[in-house]
Amino acid sequence: MTSGTRPAALVPERYAFVDLLDRVLATGVVITGEVTLSIADVDLVYISLRALVASAATVAGPPVDGEAEPR
Repeated sequence: MTSGTRPAALVPERYAFVDLLDRVLATGVVITGEVTLSIADVDLVYISLRALVASAATVAGPPVDGEAEPR
């Protein structure tokens, strides 16, 4: 690096909500969580949650030879 030159500044990219939603549906995302209901340090109810958010075409995968494209 020579004197007087500066590295290019990194510019943060902005995404519209529609672009973000399109990317999530195209690739898919898994949301997980756990809930425990307890009274006096005694666990009464334990719930484990998993949700897959993706488009139907993403979940189905690419068509196999000889199958029709989904509409």
